[in-house]
Amino acid sequence: MSHSPPLLSRTVGRRRALQFGAIGALGLTAGCTSANGPVALPEAAERGRPSPGGTLRIARPANSRAEGLHPAASLSAYEYLGALYNRLVKLDEAGTPVPDLAQDWDVSDDAMRWTFRMRDGVQFHDGRRFTSRDAAYTIAQILDPDLASPQLGVLSPVMSAGGLRASDPTTLVIELDAPHSDLPSLLSAYQCYVIPEDSGADIARSGVGTGPFRLDSFRPGGRGRVLAYEDHFAGRPTLDEIEFYSVQDTQARTNALIAGQVDLLSQTNLDFASAQVVAASSKATIARVKNGQWYTIPLLATSEEFSDVRVRQAIKLAYDPARILAVAAQGQGTVGNDNPVPPTDATYLDLPHERDPERAAALLAEVGRPDFRFEISTSSLDPVFTPMAVAFVNSLREAGIRASVRNESADSYYTEVWMQKPAMATYWFTGRPVDQLLNQIFRSGSSYNESAWSNETFDSVLDAARAEVDPERRKQHYQDAQRLIVEEGATLTPMFADRLVGISRDVLNYHEYGFEFDYINIGLR
Repeated sequence: MSHSPPLLSRTVGRRRALQFGAIGALGLTAGCTSANGPVALPEAAERGRPSPGGTLRIARPANSRAEGLHPAASLSAYEYLGALYNRLVKLDEAGTPVPDLAQDWDVSDDAMRWTFRMRDGVQFHDGRRFTSRDAAYTIAQILDPDLASPQLGVLSPVMSAGGLRASDPTTLVIELDAPHSDLPSLLSAYQCYVIPEDSGADIARSGVGTGPFRLDSFRPGGRGRVLAYEDHFAGRPTLDEIEFYSVQDTQARTNALIAGQVDLLSQTNLDFASAQVVAASSKATIARVKNGQWYTIPLLATSEEFSDVRVRQAIKLAYDPARILAVAAQGQGTVGNDNPVPPTDATYLDLPHERDPERAAALLAEVGRPDFRFEISTSSLDPVFTPMAVAFVNSLREAGIRASVRNESADSYYTEVWMQKPAMATYWFTGRPVDQLLNQIFRSGSSYNESAWSNETFDSVLDAARAEVDPERRKQHYQDAQRLIVEEGATLTPMFADRLVGISRDVLNYHEYGFEFDYINIGLR
């Protein structure tokens, strides 16, 4: 089995390109087995005491050359952010907001005023002291419509820049425009990493933050490096540095890992067969992130094909989420049943999927589309996209729906296909707080509302949840919102798949939750 060498010269340099290309002949053999049968994939990465220092080499997709290091921007270099910055608040593994740069906070009885108290003595990488003015400036950047931050649609319904006040160097007061009883969870998003005051014009290149690493070099869509920040408030990281290599082709990234030329594959959810090859190799293995990938099939609600809710309901009745999980992810995950909230979330509403092809066909006949046909777009950008799309269209046939799969260019998938074609395969990382998930991806008019579904009742339910201070009543509102998505929404959620991350056997303490791994404790043998 042979493969053409990947074109890497523009992203990793000529010498590295030759090295990566040379191992292309290794290939990936589907269904790899050991002498004793199929390779069992590890449940978690190995933990232990790493050696101090060392360089972690991360291979990432070659993203847009317009990408930068401004956390709030839509084209941020995701892998660098957790190394360079801190937020006011982060989430623990249970999804509970815990201190980061803010050491504590409180809220007024009417949920209209929040007060955050900052850590004292924290410094940015350039020596400036971190204060509440930096925190206020960061949030104001997100609220600036000209920046078009994906987090704007989450924060702007409840606050404006005029409500931000640094009352002293360590105290930030936020006077809201509308009540919100769980504001800290919204400030845990990766777009909310704190940047220095007045740095908006140059932060995309400077990367100055308070994080455990400081920027040494960065080339958009290319190579970069970060170095350990000795004065980080939580302690010096174990590693000395992290190097980033941009490699567009998934197989080239995987081959580089197997050959020991990189230590970690970022934004690369390996398919089950490739993960077995990696796990069977001598230099690499797998770290499993349970239900880490939320796979969706958005049906564009503004398109001629899917503007009628009855057509969307027919599709949901006709397809088989369990079959998609079995085929596309080899059962490595959890059936989604069109509910975007993961089963591990405290607000999760269990609504079993009702498959009824006959009723689906009757609904389509009712709207005058007995021979309904459409096309779903997919690409090689993620190895699960195409098998998911194929399993999806096959499961529709019993209802008389004739769908076809169209393979699109991976390079332009999220600029020319996503949110533009009537149906497509895509995914999100899990780990968002439920309020952010529902507002950012499903609220009317949100820049990340990939199906363009708009429902005034749904929006009002979200508003009620934000204003509710009683936890049980707030949970009920979020469950009402989930029910509306399942019954009337335009986004299918067939499954939550385990993310299978390729790592070197020399890596210790790779531990991921939310949107990032533990940059302080990860290390090498």
